[in-house]
Amino acid sequence: MITIKRLLASAALAMLGALSLVQAAGQGNIAPASAAPKFGASLDGVAATDTPQPLPALPAAIKARADALFVNAEDVGQTRALFILRDGEPIYERYAAGFGPETKLISWSMAKSITAVLTGFLVADGQLALDGPAPVAAWQRSGDPRGAITLKHLLHMSAGLEHVENGDPIWQGDTVAMLLGGGAPDMAGFAEAKPAAAQPGEIFNYSSATSVILSDILADTLTPSRSPAARRDAMREFIAGRLVEPLGMTSLTPEFDASGTMIGGSIMHATARDYARFGEFLRNHGVVNGQRLLPESWMDFMLSPSANDGGYGGHIWLNRKRPAGAQPALWPDRGPNDLFACIGHQGQYIIVSPSQRVTIVRLGVTKGEQFPALRRHLADLTAAL
Repeated sequence: MITIKRLLASAALAMLGALSLVQAAGQGNIAPASAAPKFGASLDGVAATDTPQPLPALPAAIKARADALFVNAEDVGQTRALFILRDGEPIYERYAAGFGPETKLISWSMAKSITAVLTGFLVADGQLALDGPAPVAAWQRSGDPRGAITLKHLLHMSAGLEHVENGDPIWQGDTVAMLLGGGAPDMAGFAEAKPAAAQPGEIFNYSSATSVILSDILADTLTPSRSPAARRDAMREFIAGRLVEPLGMTSLTPEFDASGTMIGGSIMHATARDYARFGEFLRNHGVVNGQRLLPESWMDFMLSPSANDGGYGGHIWLNRKRPAGAQPALWPDRGPNDLFACIGHQGQYIIVSPSQRVTIVRLGVTKGEQFPALRRHLADLTAAL
């Protein structure tokens, strides 16, 4: 079990840009056919069992695009894992040296999309309301403008709270203060204490603290206890029953702060295959093995552009144009309009292209100046598919 202390130390290195590449990505190896899981084409989602099955031969053009993510490490950074599915079946799986099918890798902000799905379950259960006031006790005092913040505002990153995701230098940002500084023992308390800087729904402000607020709401809904252990247990049980077991995501490991709040904006771990299972769940609009787990209406919400940033939906990135001056997240000038992605710090991606019937997982370490090249390579790969 990875302890929170070790996780936060790792986060510090990563966020400060001091995390070195472990091996040259070009030294990766193709996973042996015997290690490849079978994801039956007849299934609506990724199968829960890993039955050996040889991978099909790929057209040279597609294989070259995929291999380029390992070979061109100087351009795109280290690719540690690349896993591609078509129609739910693996067609490519490769890892850098020292990594493999059983290696758990950090999600960073891909965790936000998992948090959104967990929120959707409780909305579907009638325990939370998307358009109702967010049930945060600190915001319920008379005259507090934060009392007007809804779950939808939080999921659209438009709550209007004062938050600086990445400071200049980075350690002066609120995210580092929350994960590593004074806010670390009670991350939700830190995030929920932020004052209003705009009206709810007025501006888009990407914020890992916002996702921690959602995690706090989830825990409060699942248990009345303030015991950190009780909150962790309630969340783990909920995730196991509603997500891990139905999807077969047995490696998924959420992390928690000392108050028992899941760090739902940035720190979860899973294997590339299990991230792919989550991607397939989204590609199939919340259906697994013919059973609908998440309402179609929730998937429609998550995948609809938010009012203040067309490239962002409900805690997930869309292949749409973003406002002028905003950094591109995907490649709307090239890829299908229905393509979307869970994206995390340092180049973690779960890319889903429903019209192409494709899910791509790329995990690794990419630095700031390498991101344009990484996006270009990923766009080339999706185009080849």
